[in-house]
Amino acid sequence: MDYYHIAAENLGRDAKLPLLKLNDSGEVFYELALEMFREIAKNNEAGRRTVFIVPVGPVGQYPIFVRLVNREHLSLKQTWFLNMDEYLDREGRWIDKASPLSFHGFMERQVYSQLDPQLVMPEEQRVFPNPREPEAMGRLIESLGGVDIAFGGIGITGHLAFNEPQPELSSQEFAQLPTRVLHISPETRAVNAVGDLGGALEDMPLQAVTIGMKEILGAKKLRLAVFRDWHRAVCRRAAYGEVTSAFPATLAQLHPDALLYVNKVAAAAAY
Repeated sequence: MDYYHIAAENLGRDAKLPLLKLNDSGEVFYELALEMFREIAKNNEAGRRTVFIVPVGPVGQYPIFVRLVNREHLSLKQTWFLNMDEYLDREGRWIDKASPLSFHGFMERQVYSQLDPQLVMPEEQRVFPNPREPEAMGRLIESLGGVDIAFGGIGITGHLAFNEPQPELSSQEFAQLPTRVLHISPETRAVNAVGDLGGALEDMPLQAVTIGMKEILGAKKLRLAVFRDWHRAVCRRAAYGEVTSAFPATLAQLHPDALLYVNKVAAAAAY
């Protein structure tokens, strides 16, 4: 496809998904953390709750966010973090928190335990999709009045959270998929095994529970970030490709307030 050859200096021109090109990954993570901080501060001042869908990948924004919250004494008591997804074991349960793959474990170690105890949100406001009752996430979001911002990355198959491609569905049908349990594609398992387990593919989980495209696209704002070598092709297809359930990130083109942060590595031409 021609869009894979777009030079870095031209990336973003005529894009169907707005892009913000930055220098290194630190700048991308800083922008994400700052947007999180500012949205919570604005809502706190107005006496409103803040509801975020948050990822474990990217994760570089969290140390910056923690530092800003602690330094500025920003209360998170009216903030809800709805994690995008979690790996499941062979019995369909969340994997053990002690696993290096556990998103629960990551959030506890790197985010919640690092925040000032007087500022951190209550445990009941740190929510993961439940594989035994996936529909509960949609009900919760509705009861909270919707999601302010959905943050995330883009996977090798174009997946947002673990919403893997389903080319047999129309883009409209795919956009309405709710929180659910699904099988992880071989491509995603391979890439994640390289990044997280040193290539130990046989130890990668086969299933996950994921927040659906309905919840992600229903957020008032959508903020995505890419920063790896293989994101060069991914960000181009997401921004210029045809909207299709075969590459879920293309559906972000239809969101009224979406933005894709791109570092200089991902901005380079794919090939």
